[in-house]
Amino acid sequence: MNNSFFKAQQWAFSFIEGSNADRSGVELLLKEQMGWNDTELLMHLRDEMPQEELEKFQRNVEKYVNGYPAQYIIGKADFYGSKFKVNENTLIPRMETEELVDWILNENKVNDSLRVVDIGTGTGAIGLSLKKAVPEWKITLSDISTEALKVAAENAQTLDEEVYLTQSDLFENLNGKFDIIVSNPPYIAEDEKGLMDQSVLEHEPSLALFADNQGLKIYQRLAKECAPYLADDALMYLEIGFKQGKAVKEIFQKEFPDAKITIKKDISNHDRMVKIQF
Repeated sequence: MNNSFFKAQQWAFSFIEGSNADRSGVELLLKEQMGWNDTELLMHLRDEMPQEELEKFQRNVEKYVNGYPAQYIIGKADFYGSKFKVNENTLIPRMETEELVDWILNENKVNDSLRVVDIGTGTGAIGLSLKKAVPEWKITLSDISTEALKVAAENAQTLDEEVYLTQSDLFENLNGKFDIIVSNPPYIAEDEKGLMDQSVLEHEPSLALFADNQGLKIYQRLAKECAPYLADDALMYLEIGFKQGKAVKEIFQKEFPDAKITIKKDISNHDRMVKIQF
């Protein structure tokens, strides 16, 4: 019997039925395993699938249905037009974060010599996407996790982008002043665990997910510690939880009464980003 790619895909769709896994993850696993795009997958669906490829695909689908994120299985994730290495030391970059990158680029692209730091960089997705868009910017990627920084360094090398990398607890090991500070910090409160997807809780790094003080601890520290690192007319862009806009605005307004603070919604109409103009 012909074990076609189509039959393998149909088997996988049946296998995940009734689970929290979805078909897009199955297609991602198959395309990445074979190195195909959407069109190439369609072109090859009726071809025979080699036995060793079929067995590998089946193992991956079983992992996926047991809650292991597809991006960790294949070791990469798409973000802002590039592929980034990911592993369990880094968060999987989200679509909402692409909107944060968009916001920064739309407002600042005219200035070609900005100093930018991406705090809590993880995979390096934000900072490296900015660098790819504006090569003139001097970009630092920092993270408290040395394991995450190793992944960011690999991504910088793969994408051939020259950035500075620093192991740092927020501003601790940073030098000089920055025109733009960007961060997608941990912002989930411990008591929100019950609302979260089980695969995220089990596999993504808790260091990058959870923060004390109802998820606000890192914003409070950023507000208190950032002043020595702000260039003239500096901007800070932050991703936030969808219920945190008002609280984050108050945190920064208290430390910087004259700052202009803007809360921006994401494509789903949730508060998702904050900009502080110092």
